[in-house]
Amino acid sequence: MGRVRVSTALAAVLFVIFNSVQLRAAEEPAEPETTTAPVVADRPGLPSRSETMAADLLRQLPSSEFINLNAGGNDFVALWRPANVAEPKGVIVLLPGEGESADWPRGVGPLRRSLPDHGWHTLSLSLPDSPGLVLQIATEPAPEQATDAAETEAEQPSEDPAPNEAGYLPEETAAAPAEPAADDPDTKETIETSQIKSDQAEQITARIEAALAFARSKQPKTIVLLGQGTGGYWAARYLQQQAPQDVRHLLLVQPRQPDGQEEPLAQLVPPLKLITGDFYYKDVTSDQQTARDRLNASRRIQHPAYRQVGLPQRTGERQADQEVLVRRVRGWLGRET
Repeated sequence: MGRVRVSTALAAVLFVIFNSVQLRAAEEPAEPETTTAPVVADRPGLPSRSETMAADLLRQLPSSEFINLNAGGNDFVALWRPANVAEPKGVIVLLPGEGESADWPRGVGPLRRSLPDHGWHTLSLSLPDSPGLVLQIATEPAPEQATDAAETEAEQPSEDPAPNEAGYLPEETAAAPAEPAADDPDTKETIETSQIKSDQAEQITARIEAALAFARSKQPKTIVLLGQGTGGYWAARYLQQQAPQDVRHLLLVQPRQPDGQEEPLAQLVPPLKLITGDFYYKDVTSDQQTARDRLNASRRIQHPAYRQVGLPQRTGERQADQEVLVRRVRGWLGRET
């Protein structure tokens, strides 16, 4: 009987202790879960195409040919070759086309290397990328973050209401076409693209000015601005806007209007009334048509010194074709300067 009383008392004590522990556990606040902040992995900014090509040239060409110019506080690379004669005829500033380097193997490169043997200093520029060649810097979530987001999305049930008979959600409303939303991605993209184009034009203008300042330091008799492809457009545009008095010769090699520029070459080149050499290839249909437009525009205003040179059909032999171009350009320079 005594043992039963002891066992009963012991069970009562254990019951009280167990209930006390449970009560304290219930009263204690739960520790907040520690969450790790999402990690965003930023891709490093990629170099522009023009910067990559300039770096390649630094590895391929003698360091003596490189000069650093400054345009608007930004340094850029140009290629300089002095004339191989005692009395130089002047300086030719070369502007390559879109996607081309300062030593492009067609046109710009052969001209800048060959003309010094015929009395000309040459200065070949590198131009900034066009908006179409700008690489977007993307930001992507880290793998853990992407996984967590996917799991969360899968756990949450869809609360979207069903569309009505017309196929629209009840809360959808169409924005008025004349009043695009301020945060409309298309509107933002248009504004950003316009800003990029404006910045590119300003950068090209600054680089041409820096090149001309360097050319003037050599006290040349003549300064010639030569543009190939879209470089021809930018050369003409610069001369139209700035009208430097000491640049009276313009050379265009297969000129082309850049994407996004509204003023055609036929309205840009002839009104300059500079001594102009306009070279185009006869075997390229698009070149023939645009060259004809420029020629007709020059005739309508009775341009005093506009001359077109039709280059023969290319043979496919790069060296031979480039020699033809160099001879024609050299012949034009001999007559017009």
